Amino acid sequence: MSVLLDESNRVVVQGITGHQGQFHTEAMLKFGTNVVAGVTPGKAGQKVHGVEVFGSMTDAVRDTGADTSILFVPARFVKSAAKEAMDSGIQLMVIVSEHVPVHDSIEIIQIAKSQGVRIVGPNCPGLGSPGKAKLGIMPNQIFKEGTVGLVSRSGTLTYEVVNALTEAGIGQSTCIGIGGDPIVGTSFIDVLDLFQNDPGTSAVVLIGEIGGTAEEEAAEFIMKNLTKPVCAYIAGLTAPPGKRMGHAGAIISRGRGTAKSKVRALEEAGVKVANVPQEIPKLVKEILNDA
Repeated sequence: MSVLLDESNRVVVQGITGHQGQFHTEAMLKFGTNVVAGVTPGKAGQKVHGVEVFGSMTDAVRDTGADTSILFVPARFVKSAAKEAMDSGIQLMVIVSEHVPVHDSIEIIQIAKSQGVRIVGPNCPGLGSPGKAKLGIMPNQIFKEGTVGLVSRSGTLTYEVVNALTEAGIGQSTCIGIGGDPIVGTSFIDVLDLFQNDPGTSAVVLIGEIGGTAEEEAAEFIMKNLTKPVCAYIAGLTAPPGKRMGHAGAIISRGRGTAKSKVRALEEAGVKVANVPQEIPKLVKEILNDA
């Protein structure tokens, strides 16, 4: 099985006529994603890779029955695009765009929670369920169908670890990049809970990084709620305090959010933690054999 996404989702690509929208729409279609419409204001009537373009989300949802959207729009337009999608009835939204203003993210996520809408991102690579569907920018060829769920704050490490799992013959149920911003719509705990309740997921890989306390909170959740085995990797073991490392949320301040504290919390929760990303396939085989 998969979580959040499968072949039944009816997907709208917001910003489909832009370069990124066109490129990734083609890739998502080849992956098997049920892309039913695109939206770009002022460009209704065009087609992109055979997908009809609408001028508004209201028109797209009304005519196609879409329930899911992915945003390839500049950061300054994300808030209005997300609100339009939610007002139109979208239930699952992936926001790939980076540099979304924090206050915009807070407002979007507050509205989403009040309406029961699931948001993944912003500043994320999306999610993929091999053999079913993909929403995002992850390369198609790295995936393999299987039973290992993966959740990550880092887009690049998502690609690297998924590819390493596939090369080791380990398939995935669903892989989710939740995004590296301080404010994101879906947390580690949200995804861990989904994997715990997914009969198609037998083990979980968690990839974290410095900054914030999301990994420590995930460790506490794992200790109390997860019956499935988990292994992890935390990026930033040698990161200097006070210096932002790539992601907006990846900064150590006042000694909080260090890689060491996250590794310690996860190990205390019974999670096997890799020293380098390349160790993950070996640890996954160990936890599957021990399960």
